[in-house]
Amino acid sequence: MNHACCMYSTTSPYRIITVCTGNICRSPMAALMLTEAFEAEGLGELVIVDSAGTTGYEVGHPIDPRAARVLTAQHIASEDHVARKWRREWFSERHLILALDVDHFGWLQEGAPDPESLGKVRMLRSFDPHMAGRSSLDLGIEDPWYGGHTDFDNTWTLVKASIPGIVQYVKTAIAAADDAQAHEPQQVTSMS
Repeated sequence: MNHACCMYSTTSPYRIITVCTGNICRSPMAALMLTEAFEAEGLGELVIVDSAGTTGYEVGHPIDPRAARVLTAQHIASEDHVARKWRREWFSERHLILALDVDHFGWLQEGAPDPESLGKVRMLRSFDPHMAGRSSLDLGIEDPWYGGHTDFDNTWTLVKASIPGIVQYVKTAIAAADDAQAHEPQQVTSMS
């Protein structure tokens, strides 16, 4: 069921948030990679991507230097990132909420205040066509913070595989909203 497309209106940007634990590794990498992908598609003005953590452990801290290294190697700037904690109002203010690992997915599902919000929560890797039909338990991206450079490279690879699917999903949502708006009865104002 495509919940996200049904509540989106083209009068405001389509908003995506990526969520991990501390908001210094996986979620900022995913948000910055998605931002670049939407800009490359000419959708930079229509789509806003940000990120948050399920905890306040890293609030105020910059992106992990190892995550920054991977992004810099791909010409994606990350020096402006500042970690922040998830806020409940983002359930209503975001159109798509992407969990990076199964614990974030469960945490977001439990916190969703209503069915509409719950329908916005997806595993980021559920958009990877190679993971189609897999259980959400198989879709997590492990925290690279405990590892080394290879773990951050792996995070890049797993996020990258999901980006085309996310971009297409959002394009479909925007097109559906445009189509719905085009078919709305136009208000006629009299000039008398």
